[in-house]
Amino acid sequence: MKDKRNEALAHQLLDFSIELQKGEILYLEVKGKEALELGKEIIRVATEKGATPFWYYNDESIQRSWVRQANDDQFKTQAELHLELMKRADAYIGVRGSDNPFDLSDIDSAQIERNQKLFYKPVHLEERVKRTKWVVLRYPNNAMAQLAETSQESFEDFYFDVCLADYARMSKAQDKLKALVEATDKVLIKGPGTDLAFSIKDIDVVKCDGHKNIPDGEVYTAPVRDSVNGTITYNTPSLSEGRIYNGISFTFENGKIVKATADAFEDKLNKKLDTDEGARYIGEFAIGVNPFILYPMKDTLFDEKIAGSIHLTPGQCYDEASNGNQSAIHWDLVLIQREDYGGGEIWFDDKLIRKDGVFTDEELEKEFSKENLKPKGLE
Repeated sequence: MKDKRNEALAHQLLDFSIELQKGEILYLEVKGKEALELGKEIIRVATEKGATPFWYYNDESIQRSWVRQANDDQFKTQAELHLELMKRADAYIGVRGSDNPFDLSDIDSAQIERNQKLFYKPVHLEERVKRTKWVVLRYPNNAMAQLAETSQESFEDFYFDVCLADYARMSKAQDKLKALVEATDKVLIKGPGTDLAFSIKDIDVVKCDGHKNIPDGEVYTAPVRDSVNGTITYNTPSLSEGRIYNGISFTFENGKIVKATADAFEDKLNKKLDTDEGARYIGEFAIGVNPFILYPMKDTLFDEKIAGSIHLTPGQCYDEASNGNQSAIHWDLVLIQREDYGGGEIWFDDKLIRKDGVFTDEELEKEFSKENLKPKGLE
């Protein structure tokens, strides 16, 4: 039986997230067999709207056969092929539901880096992200449910609640927080194992309200590149290149990560940070505000939106909030500051604006409540 929630989600993606118009070309990338149902709905609705979709099926099990042995010339040729397609597209949707997110875990890290530099960066970071209308999302399957440590049925209900939230209202709710961040120079982050200071003066601020990611729910900017000093200890696991990292901690001096530790894979962590010069500098600072996402599930698209969290990202900055940092990586690492995760504080220009994951401005906190943003789209 078809899940009617897929139809509602297809409309959310096409009508709200990318605002697909008649005559436009849509590039649809689908990863994973279970994601095909949503992919079919997206193609059907896009075609009804008078757009022309074309599609590409891909997942880690397919990538594995390619990434493990391709040479530089082959990566570059693959990038050229996909660049031609991406340049033709007005919009891009990536539906990601791979059966096994660990399929690349035993591939030589040098090959992973080649794929990142020679394929992903030119096709996605430099063309898709900068030029097209785009949105990416995960699709619920048993692999995701296992990572979230719940049943697939429960996970699906959670997933659609999150993805069908009222993002139009969330966008309005983010206006006040955006203005607060825009008016700030000095930021201080405090918590267990964390005492970090930096400036965000004159860096643009961006609302994430369902137009780039589903789920969504963050407001981001970037630190002044050389201003970061102190230590941050992240308390959520991060799945990257088939490895789960826990207990990552960075110490900064004048913007640069001079010490990086983790509970395991510390050598891999530092090798990733040595990808290029920019990988040891921060490209993004963001505040998570989605009230439907409370616990990490080892999936960045969800975890970086957790209510009461922040993420501070080594690597490439976004053009929309640029601090000039350039890198082949962009690694969102999350610190939850709610009381049940040890607490923490955010200070803007010596004023406490959030304590233990709760905004000190009661009206602002109310704007991001579940009741105010309850899901819609299934009427």
